[in-house]
Amino acid sequence: MRAYYEDLWEGLGDERALPELALRMAFLRGALSPGARVLDLGCGAGEFTAAAAAMGARAVGAEVAEAALAIARREHPGPEFVRIELDAELPFPAASFDLVWASEVIEHVSDTGLWLSEVRRVLAPGGGLRLTTPAHGRLRLAVHGVERYSPPFGDHLHLYTRRSLRE
Repeated sequence: MRAYYEDLWEGLGDERALPELALRMAFLRGALSPGARVLDLGCGAGEFTAAAAAMGARAVGAEVAEAALAIARREHPGPEFVRIELDAELPFPAASFDLVWASEVIEHVSDTGLWLSEVRRVLAPGGGLRLTTPAHGRLRLAVHGVERYSPPFGDHLHLYTRRSLRE
């Protein structure tokens, strides 16, 4: 899987449009406080890590693809960026972060239970997880079919609804 993400990031070039960027930035902004320790889990090219740092947070970006991290480090030289392994323990001590931000990541995670356990482990008491994922309601799936949102050779491993995320 790691090779898949390396190839994906190497092929993106400058074509990295982030869907719903303004909405997602507002959601992040609403969770931040100055000095908060923030982990941007699945940081990609580092846009949200850099935004959190610019808002006064102590932000760390974590990503599985070194190709993405190279872009992040080049375009956002301030924050720390760390490569992580897929489906493995996060390389941070317990209770390291006040906020874990994971935007458009959970649908790519194969072992959601392990991932959430690691998020919980690195969160400080009272810390929070803010995540976003594409909205795939039942009506959309019925009308357009699952293939539109999760093609057989795509990287979305799960489709979520509001209800499935709550559960």
